[in-house]
Amino acid sequence: MDRSKFVAIVTGAISVILAIAYLVLVQLLDFRGEMIPAPISLILKAFSTKIGI
Repeated sequence: MDRSKFVAIVTGAISVILAIAYLVLVQLLDFRGEMIPAPISLILKAFSTKIGI
């Protein structure tokens, strides 16, 4: 097997591994449930504390 064919096979395998890892990561993040935003009062309180108001 020549070098270019070996590099192509290794690159393809890495691509497939990354794709499967990405799909698993997305499924894990989606499994956590609905994302609920923080209440506005907490965001404003943190912002005002940071800028010194």
